[in-house]
Amino acid sequence: MKALNLIVFLFILNLGSFAQVIKGTISDKSGQPVPGANVFLEGTYEGASSDVNGRFSFKTEMQGKQRLLVKYIGYSDYSREIDIEKEDVELNIILNENTKQLNTVEIMAGSFEAGDKKKGVVMKPLDVMTTAGGLGDVYGAMSTLPGTQMVGEEGKMFVRGGASYETQTFFDGMLVEQPYYSQMPDLPTRGRFSPWLFTGTVFSSGGYSAEYGQALSSALILESEGLAEEDVTSLSFMTVGGGASHTERWKNTSLSLQGNYTDLSPYFGLVRQKIDWDIAPRGVDGTMVFRHRTGNNGLIKAYARHEKGRSKLFYPGVDSESGQDINLKDNNTYVNTTYNGILGEKWVSKAGFSWSRDHSDFAFDLNTLDETVNALEGKYAITYLHNDAFKLKFGDAFFHKSYDQNYFDAAQNEHYLSSFTDNLNAVFLESEFSIGSNLAFRAGGRFEYSSLLKKPNLAPRLSMAFKTGKESQISLAYGDFYQTPENDFIKFAPGLHYEKATHYILNYQLSQEERTFRMEGYYKDYDELVQFRELNLADPATYSNGGSGYARGFDIFWRDNTHPYFDYWISYGYLDTERDYRDFPEKATPHFVSDHNLRTVGKYYISGLNTQVGLTYFFASGRPYEDPNKEGFMEQQTKAYHNLSLNFSYLTNIFDNFTVVHFSIDNLLGSEHVFGYRFSDQPNNNGHYKSMPIEPAAKRFIFLGVFISLTE
Repeated sequence: MKALNLIVFLFILNLGSFAQVIKGTISDKSGQPVPGANVFLEGTYEGASSDVNGRFSFKTEMQGKQRLLVKYIGYSDYSREIDIEKEDVELNIILNENTKQLNTVEIMAGSFEAGDKKKGVVMKPLDVMTTAGGLGDVYGAMSTLPGTQMVGEEGKMFVRGGASYETQTFFDGMLVEQPYYSQMPDLPTRGRFSPWLFTGTVFSSGGYSAEYGQALSSALILESEGLAEEDVTSLSFMTVGGGASHTERWKNTSLSLQGNYTDLSPYFGLVRQKIDWDIAPRGVDGTMVFRHRTGNNGLIKAYARHEKGRSKLFYPGVDSESGQDINLKDNNTYVNTTYNGILGEKWVSKAGFSWSRDHSDFAFDLNTLDETVNALEGKYAITYLHNDAFKLKFGDAFFHKSYDQNYFDAAQNEHYLSSFTDNLNAVFLESEFSIGSNLAFRAGGRFEYSSLLKKPNLAPRLSMAFKTGKESQISLAYGDFYQTPENDFIKFAPGLHYEKATHYILNYQLSQEERTFRMEGYYKDYDELVQFRELNLADPATYSNGGSGYARGFDIFWRDNTHPYFDYWISYGYLDTERDYRDFPEKATPHFVSDHNLRTVGKYYISGLNTQVGLTYFFASGRPYEDPNKEGFMEQQTKAYHNLSLNFSYLTNIFDNFTVVHFSIDNLLGSEHVFGYRFSDQPNNNGHYKSMPIEPAAKRFIFLGVFISLTE
């Protein structure tokens, strides 16, 4: 589903309220507004962030005398007792600069952080939803940041020379086993989660914390919202389906329910597709989000989602007489529950549990492939906050995964069964400490043991940062990262080792008001990558960890958000990488790699029309592919990729109900995109291997949605 998540766009824009309102403005001593300051009631999760004009507003059901706190990097903390009665509270707050805090250094090598607690936010949920070309998808929007690769036929995240499986997603600290929808061959997928679930996003392109593991290249760390602000009921009507949601808020509890139905048949009837669909993608899903505040210091979060999808197409062969029908049925369930609490004055705890089940049923003509993955994780972490100069975090996690596959070969009339179970235990310890205000360190490590591989690993992590000026700094990061081989390999060869990557990162960042300049160089050394003689060969002796490789390059990022109605960013990445892995006969650049990637994103709000307009331009240099008709290996290259996307969101009312009309078009200019080529297995009578391009299903994707809030 291409943009169902826009339903929650209404959550921040609806006008209803039943609680008291605390509002006001925040400025410095010179009278200039302070945007992005955190305003909240002490001991609660109720609060807001100030906007570009320093204004803030939030609702609360708390009564009587409460303490209001204001925090912002570079300013002293503000504290004030307020009396909440039946009338709204309006305040004018002046913050004092904190010279020591202004000069505090932060470790940021390898990480882009986006959350209301950070100055210089890179990407908020609203950014995700309104980035043209991102189609309301977390991964699509993150692909506009440097370090990512444009792989149009996949739709997944490829980071700094790493394959998509090397980037892992963490939901409230818990590893997500299946973050993407199941996909058809050569057609892109998208992420399962709405960006509106999350208050903050950390996209780590390398060198990430020891708390997270099982990812060779990068980590996408998503932190979900707290209590919902108020009651909301919403409806959506789209070119790809429809949905409804309702949120109920009580004093210490909130519950949200949402249901969606997707069917692309009407859309495919209007927009011609290159794919011969017998059953266009369709599906239903339901989501429950429960939040409960325990006392003044604890918060329970529970998330559950179930979806069911179906599609069928004819997948053409390279030769005109070949091809096959592919039928896909998919069921996915995901549950995530966490508890955050304060153990004492300086101790914070977080416990979590997650469970997922993904069942995919493929039919290739008369052959069938039935696959089920169950994953369970339990995790506990404790943070000790000694003072502003020292923090210690430690914890442990347990992962259980079971995999079952049943392949039926109709020609042989035989079933081939594959399965495995793995229990992975992990412990981590990491400290952060500062020496003065100009030098900071983060040091730690992670230990894992797999019952399936019967092997341990120990991964040290080290980062440091040095402040070079009032608004600039240099950061460095080093670390070892391990990952269990993919299911498709380990099901045949459970005796494989972990794959390994070592990261070296050097970062420079300059932040001035709402402008950010960032430049980062990196080198990744791959070792013990999986090699095999032939794909899907069920012989453990043909698999080994003899592969190796490297990835090196640099990324540049610039963002300017100084204008109240205009925001833009530019990112560029250069990548040089080669691998000798899988069935490669020699070291070469993988097919998913572009040497050059450029993205330009712009958004402008037209106040007189109540409309925001967005434009995104993607450029990627050609990607290598193997042509059996020519000498050498992976020495051919596709043409460069160009894509200009447009969207706009119009705010209006329909029958006195607040409404958002959202329109987007991907590849506005209709550029011809070729992601690679498929070749026939055997040469023809002339000794030539026939080929066909791997292309998008249509030149453009067009979306129109109307989202209505029924809240009074």
